[in-house]
Amino acid sequence: MNANSDVRFPAVSVIMPVLNEERHLRGAVEAILAQEYDGEMEVVIALGPSTDRTDEIAAQLVRDDPRVHTVPNPTGRTPAALNAAIKASRHPIVVRVDGHGMLSPDYIATAVRLLEETGAQNVGGIMHAEGENAWEHAVAAAMTSKIGVGNAAFHTGGQAGPAETVYLGVFRREALEQQGGYNEEFIRAQDWELNFRIREAGGLIWFSPDLRVSYRPRPNVKALAKQYKDYGRWRHVVARYHEGSINLRYLAPPTAVCAIAAGIVVGAAVTPWALVVPGGYLAAIVAGSLPAGKGLPLAARLRIPVALATMHMSWGWGFLTSPKSLAKRVIASRRPAVVTTG
Repeated sequence: MNANSDVRFPAVSVIMPVLNEERHLRGAVEAILAQEYDGEMEVVIALGPSTDRTDEIAAQLVRDDPRVHTVPNPTGRTPAALNAAIKASRHPIVVRVDGHGMLSPDYIATAVRLLEETGAQNVGGIMHAEGENAWEHAVAAAMTSKIGVGNAAFHTGGQAGPAETVYLGVFRREALEQQGGYNEEFIRAQDWELNFRIREAGGLIWFSPDLRVSYRPRPNVKALAKQYKDYGRWRHVVARYHEGSINLRYLAPPTAVCAIAAGIVVGAAVTPWALVVPGGYLAAIVAGSLPAGKGLPLAARLRIPVALATMHMSWGWGFLTSPKSLAKRVIASRRPAVVTTG
């Protein structure tokens, strides 16, 4: 901690991995710089090889405010970006933010208070999906409904308390250094995997609905499908790498994919009664979309079943087709390099 830091307001490093974020980067950084927090703050942006105006916008942000810095991330991979930004940062509290995430005004102050009150190594809150058009509104509704994501508190909300994982996270630096930072072999699911290691070492992960980050959903079906396929693929890698880390919620999508595929094949080849399974699934997501879409325009409500099916089927397919070679590569890799203050 810096000598001039108030113990009530420890200095904070905000780390941000970015790649092709010209649409949201400026707003995300401005929301950080406008935080209602009395402690010292820095923002470290890890720049991947973007093909849009992200680097130009980041350079302007650096010129506009001395608290903003950048570091290169030539791989473009999120965990490598996070480790690079952690290494380049200086302060005892590390706040992870994405280039398309918008912090609520009291986010950092609330997180620092919760770290002190709970003794947790990492605190986090709600991934509050918000859309800007009919499709994004539909995805946001799907991502914040239990039929879309199960009982994950960081999507749907809930009571404050210990958690398996949280969205993004506000860490004590010593917890990151103890674990050697993020495992760079985990292209996806690196948050869940890091939080698992922290918990295995006896650390506390704390969820609070008072922490809220606005999130912009993927802009089309193809991008959403890729996102959720990657989620499922890498969640299976975590399950192989860390025994005992799987639960029934994660098995629901691959089970649904298998049941629906079997129902269609048997229904077409043997008996139409088997089509009850895919038909039942379709009826379930249509029914589930009604409360999820309450208050939304008709164009958004009509797209919610498409968003739900895309999320479920893509996650399940990714989980089922996740190659064992990925887990072998992770297991064979060395322990992540210790991340220390630069």
